[in-house]
Amino acid sequence: MREGISMSGLALEGITKQFGSFTAVEEVTLAVPHGTFVCLLGPSGCGKTTLLRMIAGLETPSDGHIRLDGADITGLPTHRRDFGMVFQSLALFPHLNVADNIAYALRIRGVPAEQRRRRVEELLQLVHLPGYAERPVARLSGGQRQRVAIARALAVSPKLFLLDEPLSALDAKLREAMQVELRQLQQKLGITTIVVTHDQREAMTMADLVVVMGEGRIRQAASPIEIYRRPADSFVADFIGSTNLLEVARDGQGRAVVAGVALSGLALPEGVAQARLSVRPEDVHLTAPGDGRLTGTVTFLRDLGGTIETYVEVAGTTVVAVSTPRERPDVAAGATVGVLLPPEHCVVLRQ
Repeated sequence: MREGISMSGLALEGITKQFGSFTAVEEVTLAVPHGTFVCLLGPSGCGKTTLLRMIAGLETPSDGHIRLDGADITGLPTHRRDFGMVFQSLALFPHLNVADNIAYALRIRGVPAEQRRRRVEELLQLVHLPGYAERPVARLSGGQRQRVAIARALAVSPKLFLLDEPLSALDAKLREAMQVELRQLQQKLGITTIVVTHDQREAMTMADLVVVMGEGRIRQAASPIEIYRRPADSFVADFIGSTNLLEVARDGQGRAVVAGVALSGLALPEGVAQARLSVRPEDVHLTAPGDGRLTGTVTFLRDLGGTIETYVEVAGTTVVAVSTPRERPDVAAGATVGVLLPPEHCVVLRQ
């Protein structure tokens, strides 16, 4: 077993998947402790769904191993993995009522009828649908169908709970409510859960561990706050939330120089002559022009109610600052302003 991969929980070791000459997933290594809520996050085509399908046993890796509590399950058929799965389509049986949908897996496993009934009632309470056992699936709303699909996946007390874009078909308000419900449900059950999503807000809301993927590889795997505050590279910084990515150079004294101005308190690592700087818009402060600060021209203001975005052109590059209405800068388009980048909020990226 590779060094650093835990014997307890789920372990992916050098997982690669090729479709002909195309590599969908490349050398993915990841440890997921028991009870962790993981979000596989990334743009379309980054390999996240393919990775989930390999964990589920629906695809076979071209190389690498999948282990659960130390046992190699790479070649184990899907039906023998005891995993619960919810896919984007939900795939509920339209000719069955809610109870029969939830109890389907229990029935084919030979669980007695009374035990099935009790389990269905327990799960309906868990997903906030008491009294819905006899309701036809066709008469359910989108959110109710989602809850039924989750209850069905949990009926057999799975070792892992896998979901592929499960909330994408819901409207924005219901989607946010279901994000909270799903996270609370996972915390209550303590079940290891892996969700595929392209929605960064969804990942930041629900996950203990966010795995950002790009071009088939893991670009960074960390907590939501670590991903947001200390992105590993430009790809992660740009994909997660909004950020200002600025070209930065090292002067003779090691200081970081942006647009010809040496930033006070910020240095580039030894041996790094050029890099990129990531600073979140809410950490950018607008001031009067002055020494030791960038100077730019306000080109646009956007009032979003809860926040105000101010766009400033600095040496041909646009820097965005975000403030609250209470902190609203007293500036207008065309004004010359100072741009302060607090060094404690600046992340130097090698890529």
